[in-house]
This record gives sequence, structure tokens and C-alpha cells, in this order.
Amino acid sequence: MAERLFANVHPELLIWARETSGLSLEKAAKKLGMRPERLAQIEAGQLKPTVRQLREAARVYKRPLAAFFLRSAPPAPPSVHDFRRAAGEQIEEPSPALLLELRRARRRRAVALELLSELEQQALRFDLWTDMSEPPEEVAARARAWLGVTSEQQASWTGEYDGLNGWIAALEARGILVFQTGDVGLSEMRGFSLADQVLPAVVLNGKDRPKARIFTLMHEFTHLMLNMAGVCDPLRSSWRTNSPDARVETYCNRVAGAVLVPRAELTRLDDVRSVGAPIEWNDAQIRSMADRFAVSREVVLLRLRALDLASQDFVSSKFAEYRREYAAKASQPQSGTGFPPVYRLALRDNGKRFTRLVLEALERDRITLADVTDYLGVRLKHLERIADAVRATNVEEPV
Repeated sequence: MAERLFANVHPELLIWARETSGLSLEKAAKKLGMRPERLAQIEAGQLKPTVRQLREAARVYKRPLAAFFLRSAPPAPPSVHDFRRAAGEQIEEPSPALLLELRRARRRRAVALELLSELEQQALRFDLWTDMSEPPEEVAARARAWLGVTSEQQASWTGEYDGLNGWIAALEARGILVFQTGDVGLSEMRGFSLADQVLPAVVLNGKDRPKARIFTLMHEFTHLMLNMAGVCDPLRSSWRTNSPDARVETYCNRVAGAVLVPRAELTRLDDVRSVGAPIEWNDAQIRSMADRFAVSREVVLLRLRALDLASQDFVSSKFAEYRREYAAKASQPQSGTGFPPVYRLALRDNGKRFTRLVLEALERDRITLADVTDYLGVRLKHLERIADAVRATNVEEPV
């Protein structure tokens, strides 16, 4: 029998790796293929893990093997506020998948800062601030001007992903990192933000519909302007409470809607110009307005309500109708060609801005190929396709 090799690691690092991964002792032991009692003994320092067990722990906890040989556990990152919880509402602790995405976003941002320094490039500072005393329409007007997106540009976005790609490009051009993920359940998170003066970040749930992601993007962008980062679900109905978090989320929704559908542009449309009181809009009118602004029907309804052009009862009934429609569609067998290519998913999740930065650092010999595969989370065989996609003007997003 081959000799078993044991790893000499500090037990506190094993505890740190498990707890920051969001795993209980019992769940971690199950994933590691050992009894909870044995894992408890290892974490207490009564037993040493084998090298094989340590490698398995690195895989399960999504940590590099070298992390277990640090002198001490790294300090805990600052907590991210949870805006999904209404007053008195109980929401489960973040899943391991969500905690991992928070770690990935922080690491990508740290890597981006290092690469900018290596390339002797200056990172843009985020300088667009507001507070909730400023009317949403005014904040939205400043935000659109700051982003530089014109009405003509927005009207030209006719494809399913044109609007999403266009708005992401506008944020990235102003120094905001935009990432996405397909690993977190949509019921847990639609987006979150990390507020910093340099390289703030927004993370979107790639499982969401493209136009729904646009609204989440603008919602999180408003969180950055407020310097109130957090985990969000912009469509939670529980916000109708008057809790502090509910007021923040409502404000972010109003700003997001006004950025995407400016009052002046909406009221200039033929269907809207002559309306003087709330009415019930037909489906063709709602769809036409949504297409004009490359947004979802829900965003149009939110704007009509905000401008007192539709009643709350009408808007609520349409939202319920759309939820039933989406649920029915999701329950039907989906036809298609299978999973999206790895290179597209990698570019979606890492974002064009971050990916470009990594590839530029490689071209200028500031990092190695091993670094690239680590930073982008892909194998070398996908690198050429990723580079081609980054150079392309438009990248078709995976569904």
C-alpha cells in the first residue's frame, strides 16, 4: 500500500476556507467524502489532513492549494448589504454560489488594479454621486449625460442583446467593471454591486432575460451613485413596505427607469402625447414602447406609472400576467443547439473591459499564459476565440 502523505497546515485555515465558502461542517464533510466527526477533528488540529484530502478541500472550497499554507487566515472582506430583505422578512443566508461570485468579483477588481499599474495606465475615478433627496428624473438626466448614450443610439438597438451590450459598453467606458454569472439561482439574486471610487463593479445574473438584466444594470448603477452597494432583486414585490431598504430599492428603480426611458422621449411618442390621465394600455402599445427604448415591457409600465399615465392596479395586473407568461414559457421544452460556447460564456462573465485588460497584459509580457487562464477561468484552447470575440464590434450573448 502506498504511503499516505499528510499536509502540515494550520487548522484555522481549514475553518476559514470552509466558513467563507458558506458551508456548514456537515455539508462540507459530505462534499469531501468524510464523516463530520473526522472533519471536526481535522479542524480542531487533532488529526492532520492527507495531501489528497487537502486537494479535495481546495476544490470544494474553491481556493488555491497555496491558500492553506498561509501563516494565518486573511481578514474577512467587508460585508455586502442585503437589499433583498424587507422589514420582518426572513431570507436565507447567501448560498455558497453567491459567496463565490462575491469573491470572484472582488478578485477580478483587484487583478484589474494590478494590471493597470503594470501597464502604467490610470484607472478612471467614479465621480457621479447623488443622494435620495435628489429627484429621480434629475439624477437620471445627469446619469445619461455622463454615460453619453444618445436617443438615436438607443433607438438603433433592435436585437435581443443589443441594448444589454450597449449599456454595458457605456458603463465600462466610464471605468465601471461589469461581470455576469450563470451559477447563482435567479430566485436568490438578480444583481449586486461593489462600490469603490476606482473600478466599482456590477454583477448581473446571466440566467435572467437580457432586457431584465438591463434594468438590473441601471438599478445597480444607481446603487453606485448612492455609494450603497449590495445584493439586490429589483423585482421583489415586498418593497411596498416602508423600510429603509425598501425606500432605497424603490428609489433605485425609479432612477433606473428614468435613465432607460426618459420622460421627454416617452411623452413625445404619438401614443403618449395626448394622454392626460391614467389609462389602460393595450399590448401592442406597450410592446411598441418597449421596442423603441430596447427595454422590457415591465420597464415601460413602471415609467407609465411613475408619470401617472397608468394606474397601480393596471400595472400590477400586467406584471402578474407577464409572470404567468414567463412561467408557462419556462415550463415548455426548449429547442436549441445546446450550451453556448465556452468562449462566449467566459467573455460574458468576465466582461469585455476586464478581458481586454488581461489580453493586453499578455501581449506586453506583463503576465504569463498561466496567469491568463487563471484570471479568465478558461483553458488555453479557448483563448484565441475569446481574443477574436473581444476584437469584434458586437458580441452575440449566449441565451
